[in-house]
Amino acid sequence: MFGDADEVGGVQQVDDTEAQSSCDQPNVSHEAYQRDVSKDNCTYTEEWPYVCDICTKTFMTSSVFTAHRHTQTVDKPHKCDVCRKQFARCALVKRHILTHTGERPHKCVVCQKRFTQRHYLKTHLTTHTGEQPHRCDVCHKRFAKPGQLKTHMFTHTGERPHECDVCQKRFMERHYLKTHMMTHTGERPHICDVCHKTFTTRGNFKRHMFTHTGERPYKCDICHKRFAECGHLKTHILTHTGERPHRCAICHKPFARTCDLKRHMLAHTGERPHKCGVCQKQFTESGTLKRHMLTHTRERPHRCDVCQKQFAWSGQLTAHMLVHGERPLKCVSEEICYAWQS
Repeated sequence: MFGDADEVGGVQQVDDTEAQSSCDQPNVSHEAYQRDVSKDNCTYTEEWPYVCDICTKTFMTSSVFTAHRHTQTVDKPHKCDVCRKQFARCALVKRHILTHTGERPHKCVVCQKRFTQRHYLKTHLTTHTGEQPHRCDVCHKRFAKPGQLKTHMFTHTGERPHECDVCQKRFMERHYLKTHMMTHTGERPHICDVCHKTFTTRGNFKRHMFTHTGERPYKCDICHKRFAECGHLKTHILTHTGERPHRCAICHKPFARTCDLKRHMLAHTGERPHKCGVCQKQFTESGTLKRHMLTHTRERPHRCDVCQKQFAWSGQLTAHMLVHGERPLKCVSEEICYAWQS
């Protein structure tokens, strides 16, 4: 399916000639594209010059913009033979097929991690080079990708451009909205082969698998402590630097994580956004609501491996393990404990 790979600048590239020649794509010349642009297909801004007049999404290059316009204005004649999902371009089908086969043809020559798409690999390589060319003009924070900078700017403007059609909740990023929609549809497409627990996102599924394998791939360069998640490592680093970059605009209390700041803000607003669908009781945190739901379902998902006794909460299981002479498990997310103690 893929041609011979050669390494260029740390990127193991794959020949896409076969994929391109097999797709029946419209040939849009540069002159034709300029004519389309001049006809008001887009508006011009300095940093993101191409703006779709249908969905207002912005693009940095004319080629990506042209491909996007095609998806907005034509049918989707290309269908996946596995799940029947339809796409506007043949190349998108070929990329989608990788989600069924599990194939990841683009490999990092530094750490051997593999990716489904070349641009994911290029972005990953910045973690090795440390390159972050895109800087925020407000707080001077730097980013590897222009899209990351664009999303970051929403934290300054407060803009949340993506709205849920069901409950009108708004999100800064489109993928957050897609994940949120699963709370309405009940869809949980990722299933653990070990315990059969289901998840809405692949990221949550991958993090869950670490509970079975015990793997902790992220290591602190200062104290060599290891973590299952990159985000946990980043937060842990703050315990060495003492940095608390997120500050409450009302009382000016600083926090290490944005989620801690968001939780703190509820103390000022009195908001309890998470409501039980059974008894209508409301909670400030989704985790508290999940634990509350166990009082209705009587579910006891935490099982002792020694005597098979089951518990509603992980803390109950940890305390129970003392009966068998085992030491309490160390908190897998010390940064969370740190945040609560602070």
